[in-house]
This record gives sequence, structure tokens and C-alpha cells, in this order.
Amino acid sequence: MENGNSSTGQNILIVSDAWEPQVNGVVTTLTNTAKEIQKLGYNLDTLTHIDCNIKWQTPYPDVMFAIPDKKVVKSKIFNADAVHISTPEGPIGNKALKYCNKNNIPFSTGYHTKWPEFLNHMFGMPNKITTKFLKHVHKKSKAILVPTLSAKNELVEQGFKNVVVQTRGVNRDQFTFNPEPKDYIVCVSRVSKEKGLDDFCQLPYPNKVLVGDGPYLLELTKKYPEVEFTGVMKGNQLADYYRNAKCFVFPSKADTFGVVMIEAMACGTPVAAYPVTGPIDVVEQNVTGYVDNNLEIAVTNASKLDRLSVFEKSKSWSWKLSAEQFVDSLSFST
Repeated sequence: MENGNSSTGQNILIVSDAWEPQVNGVVTTLTNTAKEIQKLGYNLDTLTHIDCNIKWQTPYPDVMFAIPDKKVVKSKIFNADAVHISTPEGPIGNKALKYCNKNNIPFSTGYHTKWPEFLNHMFGMPNKITTKFLKHVHKKSKAILVPTLSAKNELVEQGFKNVVVQTRGVNRDQFTFNPEPKDYIVCVSRVSKEKGLDDFCQLPYPNKVLVGDGPYLLELTKKYPEVEFTGVMKGNQLADYYRNAKCFVFPSKADTFGVVMIEAMACGTPVAAYPVTGPIDVVEQNVTGYVDNNLEIAVTNASKLDRLSVFEKSKSWSWKLSAEQFVDSLSFST
């Protein structure tokens, strides 16, 4: 991939149901990818809730479902040299997917959430049904982007084709090293049941801070009055919670990655997590964190690690590299 600020003249369209002002790992990935691909000289357009007239609120405070007009979808895709549908299972993404399939327009897709596990946990949906649906959704994708090699291997084993790794990065101007943390552990997450937050709140540590918002927040605050719940934090306030914690806890088993882990590591804060897809790709055992089926053991061991080593190891994560991998996966029209 050539670098430089000169324009390639090529137009990339990113289609996504997840976009600002939402606060989550998907939005973090897409917005940073968008910035970097423009630095590489590509023109960027997006199709998100901003372009939709039909919208309705979800249980998440900052998340809305939206449906784009057919004319908007057609116009956006017509002007694009390459199309990436980040959320093909969502209403916006699915509209773009159907249009591309109908008109034989090549596209790539994103796979951000372990939907079979999520829907099974939340609603008892059998994994086979969800997997069959997702294989149908991604069937004609020229590249299914996943964040890690283990996520790729999982999908390949399930019969998905054209699976490509796009790694993640971290904003180093915002998340900076702190050698002397305070005496608390922190979790930064969307507050919903599938994120394993009960496991975090039940840890036998006196000072626990949960940063984030979502439909499960009220129930958690009632169940665990001893935990500090901050709500959504952004910018330097969010970074302060990372850098001042002695350990970052990632209790989710339903994510394909977890950008929050490398944001913590960039501050020198070691990560404690379960040994599942995401953490096993991000955490270097007993160096940048600790994974264990017993989360208490993981926290205890992670908290002992050298913060400078954690910080130095975090430097391998780059949004520039991530953007280059993204562009390389695209199918440009000729």
C-alpha cells in the first residue's frame, strides 16, 4: 500500500448502522479507519443514520434504528468505486446489501459481533439458525473483515468464505502512559447483559468502576450499589479512567475483539479477561495482561505486571496499518 496525501481519485463508501454519536468499538474502528484512508488519498463517503428520514429509538440511549430511502442508497452506491457494508445484518446495511446483490456490484462486509452467541444468550436463539442467516448475508461478500486471526479461523470452520483480518489501532494522543495508577479496577463497556458485567461487579475487590451506558445499567446499579457507575465518558475523562486504574477488566465472551483492551494497554494498564476470541489475540499472557477462566485469578495476576512493558507492547497496534488492510480488501470497480 502506497502512502501519501495525494488523491487517488477513487471513492470509497462505508455503509453502517453504527456511527457517531454512538460510543462503541465498531464506531471507534470505522471512524478511525475513515480518517486514515483519507490520509492515504482516497475520497470517503458514508451511508449511516444521518442519511435516513425514517428512524426510531432503541433501548440504547445513543442508538437508533434507521431505514434509508432507495434513492439515497442508489445514489451513494452509484458514486462509489468500492463499497464496504460494515453492518450487513442491520436495516441500513441490509438495504445496501440487497441493492448490490441485485445489481451485481461487488462489496466487502464487516463481522463485529459474535451474533450466534449474543442471540442465544439474550433470547435463546439456537446458534445454528443465526449462523445459517449470517452465512446467507455474507455469501456474496468479496471480503468479510474480522479483527483477529482466531475470529477468522472460527468463521472459516463454520463455512464462511473470503474472511480477511483487519487489525485495530489506538489513538496515542488521547491514551497515554501512567506509571503510577490508583487502587481501583475498571471496565469500559456498553452496559448490556451479554457483556458479562455481572462477573465484573461480583469480583471481590473493594474499588470497582464501570464506565458506560446501556439498557442494563439501572438493574446493575440496584444489584451492586458498591460499584461506581460513571455513565458514558469520552475524550480525556475516559482516558483518565484507563490510565489511573491498576487493572482493566474485559469480562465479555461475545465480542470479536474489544478495542477497549488496547486503549487500556496504551495507558500501561494491564488487561484481565477470559480466554476467548478477542482477548486471546490481544493479551500476551503474563506480559500485557492475564487470561483465565477464573476472572478473579486473571485480575490478581494482571495487576502485578510491569506497566511500562504493557505500554511498550501496545505500540504494535496501529490505525494506519488497519486502514491499509481495509483498503487492500476492497473490490474497486474498473
